Parts: sequence; structure tokens; C-alpha cells
Amino acid sequence: MAKKNLVGAWAFLIGIVLALVIGLFSNYFVTMTQEIILGTLLFLGLAVGLLNITNKESSKFLLVSIALVIASYIGYSVMAIIPQISNVLNALLVLLIPAIIIVALKTLFEIAKN
Repeated sequence: MAKKNLVGAWAFLIGIVLALVIGLFSNYFVTMTQEIILGTLLFLGLAVGLLNITNKESSKFLLVSIALVIASYIGYSVMAIIPQISNVLNALLVLLIPAIIIVALKTLFEIAKN
């Protein structure tokens, strides 16, 4: 079980770093490279949702991550004048939304089971 959480923690850390890199340096990447990195972020978000969040942590994770998604979405719109910040927030959305969907579905199934 500890190894499972470690993989999920590393997936989350790598996802955050990739979101920062693609956001800050997106002007230097070719479009195909950006798509590969965004696909990697999507995969890492799925891994975080599947491996890192237990049933005990799911409520707290959902609350905090939904707040972060709302702030990122609003910040993405407001910070459009600074493309690097806007790109970082967009990349965070690509990382967090799959994790939120997975954890929400797991929580919903757990509630339905009980």
C-alpha cells in the first residue's frame, strides 16, 4: 500500500513540475511537444486519482482540488494578459480535472455501495 501512495505522490509532483514547465516555456515548444506533455499531464492526473487518494482523503481532496480548479479557471481568464501564468493555470487544469473525476467516481461508488 505504501508503494502505491508513493507512485501517486511522485505522479502528482511530476505533474506539477510539468505544468510549470509547459506554462512558463510554452513559446519554446513545438505544438507536437506541447500535446505530448499535456497528454502526459492527463495520464498523471489519472494516476493521481487512482493511486494516491484513499477513501478517507477523498472529501478533503475533492474540496481543495475543486477550489483550485475554480481559481485556475478564473485565473486563466483574468491572467490572459500574461500568457505564461495563463498557460500554467491551464496545464494545472489538465492535471487536476482527470484526478477529480476519478476520485469523485470512486467516492460515488463507495457511497452507493454503503
